[in-house]
Amino acid sequence: MERAHNFFAGPAVLPLPVVEETRDAVLDFANLGVSIMEVSHRSKEFDAVMLETQKDALDIMGLSADEYACVFLGGGASLQFAMVPMNFLAKKADYVITGEWATKAFKEAKIVAESVKAEAVKVASSEEANFTYIPKELKWSPDADYAHITTNNTIYGTQWRTTPDVGAVPLVADMSSDMLSRPLDFSKYSLIYAGAQKNLGPAGVTMIIVRKAWVEEKARKDLPTMLKYKTHVDKGSMFNTPPVLPVFVVGRTLKWIRAMGGLEAIGERNEKKAKMIYDVIDAYPEFYRGTVKNPEDRSRMNITWNLPTPELEDLFVSEAKKRRMLGLKGHRSVGGCRASVYNSCPMESVEALVKFMEEFYRAHK
Repeated sequence: MERAHNFFAGPAVLPLPVVEETRDAVLDFANLGVSIMEVSHRSKEFDAVMLETQKDALDIMGLSADEYACVFLGGGASLQFAMVPMNFLAKKADYVITGEWATKAFKEAKIVAESVKAEAVKVASSEEANFTYIPKELKWSPDADYAHITTNNTIYGTQWRTTPDVGAVPLVADMSSDMLSRPLDFSKYSLIYAGAQKNLGPAGVTMIIVRKAWVEEKARKDLPTMLKYKTHVDKGSMFNTPPVLPVFVVGRTLKWIRAMGGLEAIGERNEKKAKMIYDVIDAYPEFYRGTVKNPEDRSRMNITWNLPTPELEDLFVSEAKKRRMLGLKGHRSVGGCRASVYNSCPMESVEALVKFMEEFYRAHK
């Protein structure tokens, strides 16, 4: 089967070798004669998958298993919007609002804050400019229980290029759409969560990386069992039946990342792919109107632009689809066009898109 050029924002493109390995495991997992979808999560074969996936994640991030736990949960990043404040908000938490998902995380924090007589603080926001930049003037609260950022914004095409300095305050990040896309000092974070369906695997599982000591020392003890991070850290993500198939796919994707050369190589590749598209946008600024003007704020994962008219945007998406380029329509809330070029997006797909953008410009300028 000839693969289409997949630019969907999520669920998104997976590495072809991972798709093929998953196909085989769906038919026969570990030579057991049963599917990965049928195997007991308590079997030694799946237990090995879970343990290896957790180890690979921490190894790739350069984190110690003595200090950090890798946990896999359902509920997507949306559940984490509530779980983080439920576990750690006692008096005050700082939030930077850089897009729709950061807004939703803040909304959940405010609900929790009201119930525990605490405060969720909006440190900064780029809403007044339709979230087209990352705020620079930040006044963090030195006494906050934690500070929260959303590292990449799929809808508006912005990305934190550096990790903010929040002092001794625990830093929490939603990395759903740029997780493991570049080298970072992950030890600066006390908790990272990421829905898998953009850069790690399929929909249905969320990866959480959390500092164990923070859970032990600061997390609330009076929560329902399933909503306590300690439950899942202590049980190694096996307190209840985990999403077996998605965890398997994440595990294979992590091995693919290592085979590609790790985060250094992945980051260089992602920079190159994004630059190819931004170069076309910058070459024809009156035609391809990039929504994020400051190069320092531009996402390397989700590249957004407008054309002179909505009709031209519809034509662009339609003509691209005829060339088997899928997912180029912008998010329904903002319109325009968007190319999501996650880790697994092949260079060949980006080359095909750039060529099409050049041709479309010449035909319709």
